[in-house]
Formats: sequence, C-alpha cells, structure tokens
Amino acid sequence: MTSRTPELPRNLSATPQQQLTQVVERWAREPGMHETPIEGVSLYRSDGLTSCNSTVYDPSLIFILQGTKTVTLGDREIVYGPMSYLANSVHLPVLGQIVDACEARPYLAAKISIDPQEVTDLVLELGDRVAQMDPDASCSEMGCSLCMTQMDPAMQGALYRLLGLLDSPEDVPVLAPLARREIIYRSLIGELGPRMRKFVAADSQANRISRVISTLKDRYAEPLRVKELADSANMSESSLFHSFKQVTRMSPLQFQKKLRLHEARRLMLTEGLEAATASYRVGYESPSHFSREYSRMFGAPPKADVSKLRGEQISA
Repeated sequence: MTSRTPELPRNLSATPQQQLTQVVERWAREPGMHETPIEGVSLYRSDGLTSCNSTVYDPSLIFILQGTKTVTLGDREIVYGPMSYLANSVHLPVLGQIVDACEARPYLAAKISIDPQEVTDLVLELGDRVAQMDPDASCSEMGCSLCMTQMDPAMQGALYRLLGLLDSPEDVPVLAPLARREIIYRSLIGELGPRMRKFVAADSQANRISRVISTLKDRYAEPLRVKELADSANMSESSLFHSFKQVTRMSPLQFQKKLRLHEARRLMLTEGLEAATASYRVGYESPSHFSREYSRMFGAPPKADVSKLRGEQISA
C-alpha cells in the first residue's frame, strides 16, 4: 500500500504572507533567533524596534515575512520589508536595525544558510538558463555582495514548502534538501540570479574577492598583508582594493578590524574571556587600542557591552 504524505496545516483563505507568518509564529513564539530541525534554517522574531546592532552575515538567503529592517554595509543602506528577500554571497560585517515591529505585529524572518558550492553546482547544471548580467548595466551596486528583491509567487510557494516541513518533521530528511534546492533555483533564475552567479564564476573578479574574504575570515588574527592577498587572487594591489571595496563597501583593513572585534565580542560573551585576553587572541597588541576601537564599533567599552548583552539574554 502506498503511504500518504500528511497534509500541512494550511488556511486556504489566507494570503501567502499570512500562511508563511503563521508557520514562523508557531515555531518562534519568543523574541530572538531560533534554530529549527531543518539544517541551515533558522527563524528570527522581534516584538519591538531595536537599536543599530553590529553582526556578521554568512552566505545566506534571508526572507522578511513581516516588519521592516535596515541593513548598512559600509556606505550603503538597504531597507527591506515584508515579502522581500536578501541574498548574501560572502561573509560580511553589517549593521542591522529593525524599524517596524510591535507585539501585535512582530518582525518575522527566516534565514537559509547557503554553501556557495550549492550555488555553483546549480549554476553549472542550469547553464544558459541563469540570466546573464546586462552588459550595459551601470549600477554601482552591481558588484556588491548584498542584493535584495521581492518574493514572486513561485518563491513564496517554495519557501512555504520548506518551512511547512516544520509541521511534518518525519518528512524533513527527504523533502528538506529538495525544498532548499528549489529555493536556490528560484533565486538563480530570478532577478538576483546574475549577481549571485558573479560570485561563483571562477574567472570573475567577484569570485576572486570571495576567496580573499574567505582567507581573511580564516586568518583575521594575523597581520594584514595586502600584497600577499593580491598575489593569491592574481590581482594587483590597486585592483584588489577597488574590487574589495565594491563587494564589501569597505577596505580590507576595515573588514579585518570588524571581524576581529566581532570575534572578541563572541569570546567574551560565550567563553568568559577578559577583554585583554580576547584582544590578544584576535590579534591586537594593545588592550587600550582594542578598547577604543571596540567602543567605537559597539557603542560601549567591552565590559559594559558584554554585561548588557548578558542581561538581554537572561531577560529573553
């Protein structure tokens, strides 16, 4: 006898946005980030506005289902609201702030972490079906690794099929990889496809910069040697600097500094390290220099900032 796949709970009279928010609200009942039984999928909820927070985005697709958030990357600000999604191709330090949320209508988002190899495999399989970048396009943001667009009906359906699996966990092992693949496919054949493709094309400047970013992420505590990075990417130093700033909206030195400070914050918060110890661990030679840069980035000295974060975790 053929087994029947259980039907997902679905209000057929609800809009796609309502269907998606209902799933997320069931699995994210409290504010904060919530990991899910689906590997690489997390949900976020905020019941109110937030201050400007510094964080690091990993390669991912982030879907906003309700509320509005601003993300600042260097000199560029992106505002994304309900039923939009953000594609990020590399690890990036950003500033984020929720600007539209309340208890009655919380900010709700879903994040799908993406392995760049998944994108590469699909690009190769799709071939010419992935839209090409318009050679006449002159937008200065085309090289930026962050890009945003609205979800079309096909993407809304694909996201619902993935998140809906949270209500039928027995189907997750088999169906979740298929649903993830469909979402990446939809993003590649849609408006963001040409820009996503740039970061996996082996001969592109964007791909070279993504490899440089991976090196900086792995070796952020070491002294920055721009010539060495340029040589590894087969680029001149001036070309590396220009392309790196186009992708990340910051210089390699600014990028490394942000990675160091984020890691120091994590070490103090999760491992209980003192500020001086954390500063040495991430590559600073002077604790006082570290403290000044930390305060400029996070708005408070290390000890005060970490104490505040711990208090927020307890209250949540």
